[in-house]
Amino acid sequence: MKSFLKLFLFILLSACGAAAAVFFCLGFLLSLYAGNPEKTDVIVVLGGDNGLRVRKGAELYNAGYSSHIILTGIDERFYSPAHPNWRERRMMTLGVPKKAIRVDTQSTTTWEEAVNTSDTMEKKGWKSALVVSDPPHMLRLHQTWSRAFEGSSKKFILVSTKPEWWHPFVWWKNKKSWQFVINEIKKNLFYSVVYY
Repeated sequence: MKSFLKLFLFILLSACGAAAAVFFCLGFLLSLYAGNPEKTDVIVVLGGDNGLRVRKGAELYNAGYSSHIILTGIDERFYSPAHPNWRERRMMTLGVPKKAIRVDTQSTTTWEEAVNTSDTMEKKGWKSALVVSDPPHMLRLHQTWSRAFEGSSKKFILVSTKPEWWHPFVWWKNKKSWQFVINEIKKNLFYSVVYY
């Protein structure tokens, strides 16, 4: 009986230790696929941000990584090319000419952003893209874009913003990063069932 109890306690403590390790490493795992930018055919700035992604995309453009930008996440119901939305205007104030910016008004999900960008790249003859988003978005982006580009010669590099609220090893200490991580875990599970 004592040996059984010792074994049970060992298994329980091991399981608790493993669960704690996974919990503390979630931020690192979610942001793992961020890479260093290289010169590409297009910079894709994903929607859903408050301006950090736009700023990063403009920085990459101004540093010469590409001469084309696609802005996603702009609702076609409220968009008019004659009246640029705030993200386009912000890009232009950061030095990106309007003619360099394409607007994707069709994509409402990460999956659609990847598929629609792949189609646009095919039509334009573009082979490479920098994809800009926030750190905890990287795992799902890697899985999604890999799947969307599967079977083609196109490639992508994920480039992360650097928000003040993000620290991969202490992500649970900040309310915003906590919410982002929990949402990403749910979305990764959903995407693994629906899209992968």
